[in-house]
Amino acid sequence: MHTTLNYSLNFDTKKRKAKDIKFIIFHYTGMKKENNALNRLINNKSKVSCHYFVKNSGEIVNLVPDLYVSWHAGISFWKNYKSINKYSIGIEINNPGHENKYKKFSKKQIKSILKLSKYLIKKYKIRSNLILGHSDIAPERKKDPGEKFPWYYLYKKKIGFWHNLSQKQLMRCRKLKISELEKNIFIKNLHKIGYSKISKTSKNNSFIKCLTNAFQMRFRQELINGKIDKECLIISNNLVKNINNFS
Repeated sequence: MHTTLNYSLNFDTKKRKAKDIKFIIFHYTGMKKENNALNRLINNKSKVSCHYFVKNSGEIVNLVPDLYVSWHAGISFWKNYKSINKYSIGIEINNPGHENKYKKFSKKQIKSILKLSKYLIKKYKIRSNLILGHSDIAPERKKDPGEKFPWYYLYKKKIGFWHNLSQKQLMRCRKLKISELEKNIFIKNLHKIGYSKISKTSKNNSFIKCLTNAFQMRFRQELINGKIDKECLIISNNLVKNINNFS
């Protein structure tokens, strides 16, 4: 696979073993200009980096070698893992993000994401349920890569995980109210899938809304409202039911 080298100084100097790499984490840059985003990732004063940067043109830039920990995830959790940087490959995709007129990822970017993901999955034997977005592992802080990221398309290409419910089933349940008991089942389902509480100081309702938003940006991209409805519940039930198939 062809990549351009433009190394960043922002990484842990201690080398890790290939078997330590468990996750792929997708991000968007959230900056207006591509050059500014790339310069920030290689500037040692910024204290942020990633392993791979995907330009609008689809060009893949390698910023940190895979066996070194790059600084892309921050405070993060998934299942029993904390500090996801230690266990992950971080991929930044150029996109202005929600604060700068968030837009669709280009076809060339998606083609490169597909190629890069397949390469990494094969090389490090990465499980489907550990291919995530920044918002999945840090829902209180992050929205990237957002609801325009092609999760379903990637799933169809055997990258990541998804439910197997029909659009007809989903639309029948959209916006239908559910009981408090069912809401609690949904929240428990999120934890079974992998979402974790980030902070003990979080206000419960605020945190649940952040979690729900993250879940919707991933699995119900047409409607992101932070409200738990019947559609969210049946998607979460389906994911939990099939969780053993995502390995």
